[in-house]
Amino acid sequence: MFIRIGTMFWLLLLVPVLANAQVQFRFFEPVTPPRSVQVMVHRGMATVAPENSAAAIEHCARDFCEWVELDLRLSRDGQHVVIHNATVDATTDGTGRVSELTWEELQQLDAGSWFARRFAETRLLSLSQGLAIAKGKVNLYLDCKEIDPERLVKEILAAEMQQQVIVYTTPALLTRIRELSHGTVAGMTKYRPTMPFENFIREVAPAAVEIDADEVSAELCQKFHIAGIKVQAKVLGPKWDTPEVWGNVIDAGVDWLQTDDPAGLRFFDVRRRIPRFPVKIAFHRGASRYAPENTLPAIREGARLGADFIEIDIRTTQDGHEVLMHDGSVNRTTAGRGGVRELTLAEVTALSAGTWFGKPFRETRVPTFNEGLMALGDRSSVYLDAKEILPERLIASIHKHHLEDRHVVYQSVEYCQRLKQQDPQVRTIPPLKRFADLPVVAASKPYGVDAAWLILSAEMIAECHRREIQVFSDALGPFETVENYRKAIKWGIDCIQTDHPLGVLRAIELSVQE
Repeated sequence: MFIRIGTMFWLLLLVPVLANAQVQFRFFEPVTPPRSVQVMVHRGMATVAPENSAAAIEHCARDFCEWVELDLRLSRDGQHVVIHNATVDATTDGTGRVSELTWEELQQLDAGSWFARRFAETRLLSLSQGLAIAKGKVNLYLDCKEIDPERLVKEILAAEMQQQVIVYTTPALLTRIRELSHGTVAGMTKYRPTMPFENFIREVAPAAVEIDADEVSAELCQKFHIAGIKVQAKVLGPKWDTPEVWGNVIDAGVDWLQTDDPAGLRFFDVRRRIPRFPVKIAFHRGASRYAPENTLPAIREGARLGADFIEIDIRTTQDGHEVLMHDGSVNRTTAGRGGVRELTLAEVTALSAGTWFGKPFRETRVPTFNEGLMALGDRSSVYLDAKEILPERLIASIHKHHLEDRHVVYQSVEYCQRLKQQDPQVRTIPPLKRFADLPVVAASKPYGVDAAWLILSAEMIAECHRREIQVFSDALGPFETVENYRKAIKWGIDCIQTDHPLGVLRAIELSVQE
């Protein structure tokens, strides 16, 4: 009764405002069916790619994020450039103010090497290029640091991106953009509770408002929703970009959250709605989409996101110590050269394992196996890919870290049999490449099997379960699709190993909604 009376009260107050208010703007839904709370990623996925770059936008689309925030400035010759800072010094190999350089000059700059060598030759984006990359994939919040309103509207309309864009700027510029676009380009500006609400709605007529996290309230959200206006909570910074604040603003009724932590926010939101997942998720080489593979940051990120299993690869150095490394050599993921077996522990652990990935991880080193297990935390289990480690040393590590109930070991049937001979309680998951091989593999009494994705079926999984064998499978490469995940979940798979945890998370959402 209270809610109904409260709603009627605000409706009565808003009658004069609503008489002149615009109809709620209909935005494109990149993720369907749409979620009640949408994620807006600040400058794109800026921890894994150069901020405001094509790669940063594409990462967001691949991770089922609905919005990307991009920053706009004008070049000397009036081109809209996607860049946050007023100068190019911090995010390119050039110097000078954006406004003092022509578009041709800006296009000569390397906008990726500052972040990592693998992004060398990345170029600054024009607005038109950014719109083309996002079209049909992800919506854009355009933070207008410096713009030409007439040109901005023309570019948005030419790209036919009216439903995929919201323009963030001052109330005066929003009025101009609304006039130029005849109301077809949506606008947003900052709202603070100290502003007169009715005057703000009447004079600014935004499609959405941005409210700082500490000023969001259920009352404000309700008032804006009655007026047909979306509410975006700005949750940026270490004080606000946290589970506690996410929960508060979501409970208050916001529509969008602008964040630097899209993976954390999305896992938090889904776990609140679906406390018990129908499948376990194994993060391949740690959270290798968000941090360098097989490193402590990747393991810790997987644990923070609540991974059921964190998969790591173990190899042995020349002097008999175990380190985390997938390849037989250090060439691909470090600045060094040579085989792991040819290098000492000191030589391997001195290598940077993060420089290749991105600037935030330049100080990350190759970890020892022991360090990797210590980084697991107290919830996630470990998926041990025993590339090269003596069985007795592997068993000793499991017991040392009290992981008896929080591990599985992947290796050949023969290796798994050796483990079982030394410790019958070790949880082995040998490979199963053909369904016909199940009786042979089952004879080793495994905890589970790591089945080739192509042999998965309802019949195959049911037969494994009949034998009290769990089914793990790697949905890597071309099999990493929501449709494949959903099919396997429906068949009853126990654990999906993935490089794209937010994709599996989306499949879980859809599977539970069925």
